Amino acid sequence: MTFNCPNDVRQKPRILIGVTSDQTCLVLRGRLSALRVAGFEVIILSSPGDNLNRVAIEEGVTARAVAMRRGISPIQDLVSLIAICRILWQIRPTITDFSTPKAGLLGNLAAWGMRVPRRVYTLRGLKLEGLQGGKRRLLLWSERVAAWCAHEVVCNSKSLRSAAKSLSVAPGKKLRLFGDGSSNGVDTVRFSPGVSDVREEWGISEDDLVLGFVGRLTEDKGIPELLIAFEKILKAEPRARLLLVGWFDRAEDALDLRWRVHISSHPRICHTGFMQVTTPYYRAMDVLVLPTHREGFPNVALEAAACGIPVITTDCTGARDAVIHNVTGLLIPFGSPDSITGAALELFGNVEKRLEFGQAGRAWVTERYTKERVLGLAVEFFRELSAGFQG
Repeated sequence: MTFNCPNDVRQKPRILIGVTSDQTCLVLRGRLSALRVAGFEVIILSSPGDNLNRVAIEEGVTARAVAMRRGISPIQDLVSLIAICRILWQIRPTITDFSTPKAGLLGNLAAWGMRVPRRVYTLRGLKLEGLQGGKRRLLLWSERVAAWCAHEVVCNSKSLRSAAKSLSVAPGKKLRLFGDGSSNGVDTVRFSPGVSDVREEWGISEDDLVLGFVGRLTEDKGIPELLIAFEKILKAEPRARLLLVGWFDRAEDALDLRWRVHISSHPRICHTGFMQVTTPYYRAMDVLVLPTHREGFPNVALEAAACGIPVITTDCTGARDAVIHNVTGLLIPFGSPDSITGAALELFGNVEKRLEFGQAGRAWVTERYTKERVLGLAVEFFRELSAGFQG
């Protein structure tokens, strides 16, 4: 079986990009339209949801939905695998690019079985990190199978590539990195220093010191440690406010109900829920904190830095690439409320250092992580892959 087509049938190389959850479609913004403008016919695939349809419309691409469960579900996984195979047979792509654990496994198995000419596995993080025993072994097996089925494994960051190599997810020659990393880079015009009405909207005074977080509110993002640390920060600095810009994800690492109640009832915590436009919220912060346990490459850290905001994040895979320690922000151990407390109080107490880190962060992002650079490298990569298969 082959997907090669005669010249009079195919005018453009066709690429299918698949992820598990429709929420993950949001991180594909920019890349989808960049590939479309570069001459690809682009199809995005995920579990059904509003974000799948919204992103497809915004990016000018085609959407296909396949229900996939994040957890282990043999019967549903088989149904999903068959559905993906059917879609691949219908659209016959030149290239597939699957990512996130479940779509990565099922999608790459389907693409291998259907003999898609060029198969890519994009590694956005290693969920197995931090796990032990049988579940870790199962996830490692899953990653290796997904990588084996692909011709290329694209890693989001240098440390993720190193971790993948050390875990034998794929041989080193198969692991690729676009430039210095990042999924889509940063729009440094949109994400830039400026004024914001968020403080006024949320009743935050100009004298308050705002510690901000942007992303999923889950255990793996370090939210329990952040909440514990914030109580200690408040004792030392009563002007502190915690601004949480994100949503309670229903993933396996979902927050316990007691933490949700704590967030909702705390007088010094502002919880916005999911926000489409985050720039005003970055601008309302004095410091961004990302106490994550694992990452691929956290774009929120780059977005905050582009807005001139110093960043505190952990020295874990992926996150350590998003900060230059003592230059654009601070790196701390993950899982440590005391480290969050110390780093936040250090920056709260030194406005000159905050300004210095913010200016250095914006300069660093502008030099290395603009969307033009990162997306340009991605487009070049896919053009090279499609060479010889265009109609």
